[in-house]
Amino acid sequence: MSVEPNGHAVAGDKLVIKNIGLLLGGDLASPILDADTIVCTGERISAVGKAAELDLDGAKTVIDAQGCVVTPGLIDNHVHPVAGDWTPRQNQMGWLDSTLHGGVTTVISAGEAHYPGRPRDLVGIKALAIAAQRSFANFRPSGMKIIAGAPILEPGMTEDYFRELAEAGVTLIGEVGLGGVKDGPTGRQMIAWARKYGMTSMTHTGGPSIPGSGRIGADVVLEVDADVIAHVNGGPTALADEEIIRLCEESTRALEIVHNGNLRTGLMVLEIAKERNELARVILGTDGPAGSGVQPLGILRTITMLASLSGVAPEVAFCFATGNIARVRKLDDRGIIAPGRAADLVFMDQALGGAGDGFLDSIAHGNLPGIGMIMVDGQVRTNRSRNTPPAARVPAVITT
Repeated sequence: MSVEPNGHAVAGDKLVIKNIGLLLGGDLASPILDADTIVCTGERISAVGKAAELDLDGAKTVIDAQGCVVTPGLIDNHVHPVAGDWTPRQNQMGWLDSTLHGGVTTVISAGEAHYPGRPRDLVGIKALAIAAQRSFANFRPSGMKIIAGAPILEPGMTEDYFRELAEAGVTLIGEVGLGGVKDGPTGRQMIAWARKYGMTSMTHTGGPSIPGSGRIGADVVLEVDADVIAHVNGGPTALADEEIIRLCEESTRALEIVHNGNLRTGLMVLEIAKERNELARVILGTDGPAGSGVQPLGILRTITMLASLSGVAPEVAFCFATGNIARVRKLDDRGIIAPGRAADLVFMDQALGGAGDGFLDSIAHGNLPGIGMIMVDGQVRTNRSRNTPPAARVPAVITT
């Protein structure tokens, strides 16, 4: 039995992960941890440090990392789930399970906007949001955590409407601009109500993406003032550079760079954030499934592209898809490797045959890493990823 920082006991078996070659912490304040061992108790991390300094006795399971890299489970801040593990937009099955094989252990809905026949009346919107939240709280393909139920704003929503959604367990607001609310004053009032009841929100940014959506420019985004400036690099069409610069300089909200967007604009946003010492605002998503497709490796690819083309260190780029998102989305139980956090861990290494001197240098050269194992809530969910190139080193599980 171990004790979390909040004083609650953590029940469950003890697991030790040893011989970690490189530990990426997920936190911009300490992106690389001076540690080679993680101890987990049940679903949580209970200790992190050097093997010689930790109590490793009594472990039921030992994972020998064999020198590979361990990172927090990646988070995709922008997906559009519908029902189960199916996307009508791409008519594909199993995309969430496949995304887990890309190292993503949590996805966050930006709105169930692709739901066939999506209701637009207030009763139907509330019903869909609650049903999606409930369904995906129970349905976890390969253990993935899916935070769903993100209602799209429509005229007529009142403060009580958001209070009732929050009381029902809904924690998200979908992209402002995908529904009937497209103006700044209305959007700002509704987002303020949602924020009052603990919900986090995002604003569509750029040109239209689906039927019913519209162009949302800098003026509206700034006035709405949602927690996340969604696909600031376009979803998929980006705003003009002058408007992007305004969003970076006149707002303090999170800047979401997506895989299904404009890479040139994404790099520009990252450069501005770096110059302004505001990398804590940068978060990553895929914006999938979308017309641009389903990308099981979309988050890994975005980390790699940004690290190789921007001069941002790879270990810092990993924070954009872990600790930064956890902070913005109030996910205090994941995203960072630390005692009390969920034991959502990805074991990676330099891909076989890839250029570069080790894991970080290989990513700085633009190469994807290989994934050798993924854990969610302290349980091994995959061994070698079926989607990444093979890792040079993979961990071994030893059951005592």
